[in-house]
Amino acid sequence: MNYKGSCHCGGIAFEVEGELAGALACNCSICSRKGSLLWFVPHDKLRLLTPEKDISTYVFNKHVIQHRFCPTCGIHPFGEGVDPKGNKIAAINIRCLENLDLASVAVTHFDGRAL
Repeated sequence: MNYKGSCHCGGIAFEVEGELAGALACNCSICSRKGSLLWFVPHDKLRLLTPEKDISTYVFNKHVIQHRFCPTCGIHPFGEGVDPKGNKIAAINIRCLENLDLASVAVTHFDGRAL
């Protein structure tokens, strides 16, 4: 299935393809503050509709995840990184997807603070 998403102001727009079977709620220091619900997909399933230069990036700790956000409205629609097998992935904040009933998505809680 194809989904469209964006930040609040529309400055970052994207499409993502895949089957949304569930999302992850992480309690690490940044995820708990952002309140993201994350859906991990292969990076090639994410298609930016916004020029890369218009997207800001935040990294911390081990600098392995690029937390992408809008410099205008501050919303974090996705992150980018590498999975344990070395594959490029995107972590889509499903709260930024259009026409999605969040109550219909199973959420798994992840203890990111323990990492």
